[in-house]
Amino acid sequence: MRKISWGKGIKAGFHTTWLLGKIIFPVTFIITVLGYTPVLQKIIDIIAPVMKLLGLPGEAAVPLVLGNVLNLYAGIGAILSLDLTIKEVFIIAVMLSFSHNLFIESGVAMKVGVKLWVVLVVRLGLAFLSAIIINLVWSGGAEKAQYGFTQLESVQANGFSEIVLVAMEKAAFGVVQLAILVIPLMVAIQIMKDLNWMELISQKMGPVTRFLGMSENTSFTLLSGLTFGLAMGAGVMIQAVREDGVSRKDATLAIIFLVSCHAVVEDTLIFIPLGIPVLPLLLIRLTVAILLTLTVSVLWKRAEMAKRKETTYEH
Repeated sequence: MRKISWGKGIKAGFHTTWLLGKIIFPVTFIITVLGYTPVLQKIIDIIAPVMKLLGLPGEAAVPLVLGNVLNLYAGIGAILSLDLTIKEVFIIAVMLSFSHNLFIESGVAMKVGVKLWVVLVVRLGLAFLSAIIINLVWSGGAEKAQYGFTQLESVQANGFSEIVLVAMEKAAFGVVQLAILVIPLMVAIQIMKDLNWMELISQKMGPVTRFLGMSENTSFTLLSGLTFGLAMGAGVMIQAVREDGVSRKDATLAIIFLVSCHAVVEDTLIFIPLGIPVLPLLLIRLTVAILLTLTVSVLWKRAEMAKRKETTYEH
């Protein structure tokens, strides 16, 4: 029987909480403080008309920008400082699920050979299109979102010291909520590694990759990306291209799938403290990734057939 590294998983959980907390705490603190000043309101007033098209208030631009420029956790930190409805938080969550950490993750995808414009069009296009559709078809979610497993009481701060105290309390609360999820998640991931489940599951994924128009040797890449994130999936793919002879087509299809849907465990569970339904969020990401990959696969196949016909006619 394989030994389970519980201590290693717990240590990884605290380490990850520390790393992410260093993002969430200052972002939540700064946005909360700015909320008591005219600065944030002026920015909101400028952006409000664009946000209205997505069914969002002007202040929703803050988590969207932070999430895309920095990462998902910075976006969540900003959400925790805003008073939004369930529908508004859900729309932001879907948008950030499709498009976050653009600079780093786009660079990672490019290393596999996928062009920058393809990554940006897919991620930003899906983010904006999904927001517009959700806003049009969902009439519910007007209730105020309740952040966290428990809720902080709303406090009206008067004076600089009170504002700082409220901001620190809200920021610390966000980090605690993060730890409640991240530590058990890291332990679970460590168990998966120790039991060698990743390799076992990937061996059973041949029919899935064939259905999506890819060869079976992309199975481990897809599973790695779905479980641990785009960077991990791309890293595995780079190695697979070098060592396993994965084709350019298969590498591109795998990355297109993963830019639409990756880290499904972490990037889904992390939204639970925001008080939104996370199962629909996961289903939207998976469905879109499957449909998009299938569409690109079919179009690629047709383009290859047309090219072969042209070559045949020339000869």
